[in-house]
Amino acid sequence: MSKVYSDATAALDGLLFDGMMIAAGGFGLCGIPELLIDALRESGVKNLRVASNNAGVDDFGLGLLLQSRQIKKMSSSYVGENAEFMRQYLSGELELEFNPQGTLAERMRAGGAGIPAFFTATGVGTVVAEGKEHQDFDGRTYILERAINADLSIVKAWKADESGNLIFRKTARNFNVPAATCGKVCVVEVEEIVPVGAIPADGIHLPGIYVHRLITGTHQKRIEQRTVRAKETA
Repeated sequence: MSKVYSDATAALDGLLFDGMMIAAGGFGLCGIPELLIDALRESGVKNLRVASNNAGVDDFGLGLLLQSRQIKKMSSSYVGENAEFMRQYLSGELELEFNPQGTLAERMRAGGAGIPAFFTATGVGTVVAEGKEHQDFDGRTYILERAINADLSIVKAWKADESGNLIFRKTARNFNVPAATCGKVCVVEVEEIVPVGAIPADGIHLPGIYVHRLITGTHQKRIEQRTVRAKETA
């Protein structure tokens, strides 16, 4: 059975329900599954719980789902570029589970590896540790973090073959790989789909065994913040 679908709406058909947990890949605006996010918005699915490194910006990425009030809870590391996120959180409209970046990535990776929880020293003594189990190992305190097991993973890769073997581009590899592994179903959007065998085995970043559905399409190349140094005078 082919993993390749005609578009994002078709690829998400039959997978969505209110209150579901979604793991979304991306790092800043790099490697975010924008086509699948657009399709989620159009579907009208609501009360979503979303685990993602960030929440996009106000008019792009997961920020679109915040605009439409489809997200109930975010598990995130960085939310500094999204004014609507800040407004909803401060007004009590949005739940936030704040995670250090490494902890969030490891929670996703653990979910994909079948590890229910793990101990980490990151966050000890901060608000991140409140309400979590503490244990001492070799004289150092650690907190228990639960794995993330999502109903759906949405991921952006650079290239795939028809079996779903993936290659990511640079920073896009950071969170897309662990996000892809922790969902019951993984849907991936790519810039190019090539025949099986076109990607060398040693060049595969994520094996196709993790990928259930694939789409291709045109993607934007956006930058969150661009800082330009003043031109030096002679």
